[in-house]
Amino acid sequence: MTQTASIWLVLVLAFGAANLPFLSTRLFGVLPLPRGKNLGIRLGELVVLYFVVGGIGLLLEQRAGQIAPQGWEFYAITGTLFLTFAFPGFVWRYLFKPRH
Repeated sequence: MTQTASIWLVLVLAFGAANLPFLSTRLFGVLPLPRGKNLGIRLGELVVLYFVVGGIGLLLEQRAGQIAPQGWEFYAITGTLFLTFAFPGFVWRYLFKPRH
């Protein structure tokens, strides 16, 4: 896999993973919850999925060559980007009011 394809793969995975908690009523899209999901559970899912996508990105970077050292700035930027990616799902779940 080329480095460009790896970058696009991580971006597409991040966008999908960031929206999954808001588009599905199941935990991680798989496990049904008896009382449903509230915002706290969705945000917890978002954090876990951030680290899963980050792990996939780390794996792809390791396969391409040496892993670059990351400081706190990297995690602040990628976390903010992940939250930005989650915005469409959040709007659809909490702000969009369908017409009846």
